[in-house]
Amino acid sequence: MINSMINQYLSNQPGMVLESDLAGEFPLYLYWPQDQSTLLYSTSITELLNDACVPKPLKVSTEGLSFLLQSGVVPPPKTAYQDIYLLGIGDKAKVSTINGKVDIQFSHAFPFLNANRLQADEMQPDENLILQMLAEATISRIDQSKPSFLFHSAGKDSNTIALALAEAGWQNKVTLITHKSKGKADESEISKKIAKQLGFKHQVLYEVDQLQINHKLAIKEYLIQTPFPCTDNVTLAYPIYTHQLPELKGANIIDGGGNDSYMTIPPSVRDLKVIPLSKWTHYASFIRHLVQSESVLSLVIRTPAEWCGMSGLSLADAKKLMPDTVSVYPYWKQESQLRKDLDLFDFKTSILTPVTASELHIRKVRNFADSISSNMVLPFANQIIAEYFANMPEEYLFDRKTLKNKLILRKILKERIGLDSDALGKMGFKYDSRSIVLQNNDELFQEIFSCKLWNQVGLEKVLKRLKHNMNGQGWSSIASGRFLYRIYLLSGWYNNNFTINIES
Repeated sequence: MINSMINQYLSNQPGMVLESDLAGEFPLYLYWPQDQSTLLYSTSITELLNDACVPKPLKVSTEGLSFLLQSGVVPPPKTAYQDIYLLGIGDKAKVSTINGKVDIQFSHAFPFLNANRLQADEMQPDENLILQMLAEATISRIDQSKPSFLFHSAGKDSNTIALALAEAGWQNKVTLITHKSKGKADESEISKKIAKQLGFKHQVLYEVDQLQINHKLAIKEYLIQTPFPCTDNVTLAYPIYTHQLPELKGANIIDGGGNDSYMTIPPSVRDLKVIPLSKWTHYASFIRHLVQSESVLSLVIRTPAEWCGMSGLSLADAKKLMPDTVSVYPYWKQESQLRKDLDLFDFKTSILTPVTASELHIRKVRNFADSISSNMVLPFANQIIAEYFANMPEEYLFDRKTLKNKLILRKILKERIGLDSDALGKMGFKYDSRSIVLQNNDELFQEIFSCKLWNQVGLEKVLKRLKHNMNGQGWSSIASGRFLYRIYLLSGWYNNNFTINIES
């Protein structure tokens, strides 16, 4: 475990540089008011937001909300709040005093470019050492006075952690929990089989479509306590877990996220086609003011950077909801331009992992853990492990021809527990948010229409259209459901969150 505390920088103190650890295991959160009178910073967002020196209610950042609507995620160091910033992977803040005021200059340099790796003849991965380091990275962060749960799937990350803990003899101290998805995406049976093989207790968590009163209360409590808004599709699954498994509250929650940054995310077959093409098609950005969110045209005009996990409402629809919305296009255009000389492996990884992976996928679990006062454990984000893999020759991590990744983990799991990741293919954590929207329509719309963020006339037009298109077929239908769900998540956060509504 790490001891978090609030640190303060006052004007006229010596300058300094702030940054998080290498792989963002502990992002650094900053309170820097607009009058630049002071700076507070901490590795704990909950401690920072609860500090008496941070005035509440917090004000929402128009720019941050614009990113949440149009991109689904706010790129660091920005956040959804005015005066609150965060430093993640590759972020730095140069702090100094200028004319008696605290000045911060933010910068970013992605630390895991493949050109910096060792050559194949300079390093041979030690599989036993990898598992030992993973076990130590996990155990060192666990509060052993509390129960421990590992979010487990059929995937490479959580299974490598499970194997590491099993070889360390921790079977009786950790319970594997897995989400039962609908249809072919379900991983719970594979997870159950592996848990039995390794000697762990196992529990299945179920999707809930029709929200009952206890589910609604759990969601409301989550929305009150969550530090940040999050638009991840799986967001609502987590508070419902606490109803099924109350022991999660205050427990150690172990998650397999955090290694894509240094293991590299290869481009998909689709990426190989669309990202080079988008270098030209994004210049038709003027139609962002006109196109509907669920139109295929909204895909055509994405910047290369926006193909790295971003998605959202069109500028036209975002402005209908929130007239002072700002366009995110200039930001993503610049980010694409800054990386124009990188190959697609570095390009995708350097955008997706510090932003989408960190502040959408992992953030949803951080939010959940913070909302129930649990201890979040991210073994793969451990600095020692990140340094080890950052040096590893790419031949052991990904294949530029087959586009497969995490080759060393595939090898370890196949040889030691018989898990063939190649045969299984990419499964991932599936959650039917569309069903939530369809089966709880009145409840969701009531939350949305009661939110003071939105222009009611524009909101009604957008929602009516999305609801209609959601009943159709194809990409447009799926996108419409997800955008409705996103508007609900943002509305619920704004209506309930303690940082915004503390006076009431």
